[in-house]
Amino acid sequence: MDKKIAKPRWKQQLRPVVIGMLALGIVGVAYGFSQHSDTAQRQHVSAQGLQISTVSQGQFADTLAVRGQVMPKTTIYLDSIAGGVVEQRLAEHGDFVQKGQPLLRLSNTALQLEVMSREAQVTEQLNFLRNTQMTMETNRLNLKRDLLDVDLQIRQLTRRLQQSKQLQQHNLIAAETLAQLQDDLKFYQERRKLALEQQAQENSIRAQQLAQLEDSARMLQTNLQLARSNLDNLLVKAPATGYLSELNVEVGESKERGARLGQIDLPGEYKLVVQLDEFYLNQISRDMPVQLQLDQQAVEASISKVDSRVTNNQFSIEVALPASASTLRRGQSVDANIVLGAAKADATLLPRGAFFASSGGNWVYVLSSDGDRAERRDIRLGKRNQQFFEVLDGLQPGERVITSGYGSFDKATVLSIE
Repeated sequence: MDKKIAKPRWKQQLRPVVIGMLALGIVGVAYGFSQHSDTAQRQHVSAQGLQISTVSQGQFADTLAVRGQVMPKTTIYLDSIAGGVVEQRLAEHGDFVQKGQPLLRLSNTALQLEVMSREAQVTEQLNFLRNTQMTMETNRLNLKRDLLDVDLQIRQLTRRLQQSKQLQQHNLIAAETLAQLQDDLKFYQERRKLALEQQAQENSIRAQQLAQLEDSARMLQTNLQLARSNLDNLLVKAPATGYLSELNVEVGESKERGARLGQIDLPGEYKLVVQLDEFYLNQISRDMPVQLQLDQQAVEASISKVDSRVTNNQFSIEVALPASASTLRRGQSVDANIVLGAAKADATLLPRGAFFASSGGNWVYVLSSDGDRAERRDIRLGKRNQQFFEVLDGLQPGERVITSGYGSFDKATVLSIE
């Protein structure tokens, strides 16, 4: 017969203890989770330091506030044409210079020797051309003289032949003498034809050669003038009247051919150069109106150029400034508003603030009517100008919004304001 084995007493007491500890652990975990969740959703903040703005309704001007730098509209650069060593500065940075005024003098020994050698070559070639022309003219005169001799012989033989024919009728001269005169006359007549043909051919060839020689002479003279002009370029002169805004040379400094020496800004014509974020690249175009404040007066201008090349996340535009803005100076900074679109007369407006950096304009904290708490609410913003955001959805006029930064409580959904 089997005997029932009783469990030890300590084992009987262990089971309720384990169950109780598990239950307590579950309760503790649930309590801790609830406490953590409540902390993540609700946060106590001090009213001190909060910037609170009221949503309003009014006209929204679709403008972009920018700041640009005044630059001359037309700049003429001075480059070294011949190159050389700076021998003398004849003007200083910032001077107002007249067209043709000497600015600096360069020296170039190698260029001077080259020009002297070229002058000698050109002189030699010109002398050769002149000698050739003289030879051709001598040949022309010799041919003309031969033709005159032939004509003289023909006239004399003709006259003797007529006399001989009369004498032969009376048998006073021999028939052989008459025949000899006739042969001589025929010979000179044929020789005259040949001389005339040679003269015509010589005239044709001579006309072509003279034209070629004259072209060669003009080309040589042009080359000589260019060679001499290189020496003249060693004295750098102002190509236009204006302000010498840059002169990057020092006495004794060597400048290569094509090196930048300085620049001249034409007076009375300016433009405003503005750097914009690439975000606005699709919104900016030529001839857009721009509002300026110059000499405490509102001035209307327009965008004259858009450079769409993006560098360091920015692109540049140019605004043509009116000629009446005579007090402007190169490098001066000017504030302006670019009119991106027509103004809206009845828009919901939210003042701009640091909250945008944290929420990206997708949500804000809206205060309750008593101002003791603020709830996180999703919104949708449209365009923005210097003062306001255009609210498309999520806010109503009269509501109050925290517009200061959300960096310390951007995870909470409810703020308790103390």
